[in-house]
Amino acid sequence: MSDSVPETEIPQDSVQAAEAPGAYDPAAPAPLNVPRTLTGNAEVDDRLARLADADHLATDGHVEVYEDVHQGLRDALTALDARPGPPAPTRHPTAAPQ
Repeated sequence: MSDSVPETEIPQDSVQAAEAPGAYDPAAPAPLNVPRTLTGNAEVDDRLARLADADHLATDGHVEVYEDVHQGLRDALTALDARPGPPAPTRHPTAAPQ
């Protein structure tokens, strides 16, 4: 009796299919084709359009794009709070009657 593991042959056509150009590669970049609806705010729409950059990157490159878009959207929201509103009414001191 032998303790060695018998060698198994791998069918040649399965090796060729794995090495064939155009074979499925789960790690290859692929567009997600997620529809993006315009918001009407140019700054926000530009940031959302940047998400398409992730379609051409490997998965490990998505984080940088997502963080950039997230920061841009946060900046846009912060800018809404910082925009000046209508001028505050001025209060005139009343003159004391003499």
